[in-house]
Amino acid sequence: MPKAASVEEVFASMPQYFMPEQAAGLNAVLQLDITGEGGGKWNLTVADQKLHVARGVAAAPSMTLTVAAADYLSLINGDASPMALFMAGKVNVRGDMQLALKLQTLFNMPS
Repeated sequence: MPKAASVEEVFASMPQYFMPEQAAGLNAVLQLDITGEGGGKWNLTVADQKLHVARGVAAAPSMTLTVAAADYLSLINGDASPMALFMAGKVNVRGDMQLALKLQTLFNMPS
């Protein structure tokens, strides 16, 4: 499978890679603020083992993750580790840190 070329492409394809069994008992709104060229703001609502992806800012997110578009694509494409980006200060998480950790288990994104 080809690597994601844009942030828009990643969010458009998220529903097909969502693993509902990993979301059992989870009811949360995750805000992803992707900065820089090619970025944008998206929110993911996970409830009843279903995913809803929307463009824009959620009213009351459980967690907000901020990362540059280039770093986000590197992460999604498997070229960078989430922990390495976090430790380098390239990923900022506000709110429920456990949700940020859970985020990567909710999707089986190709890399």
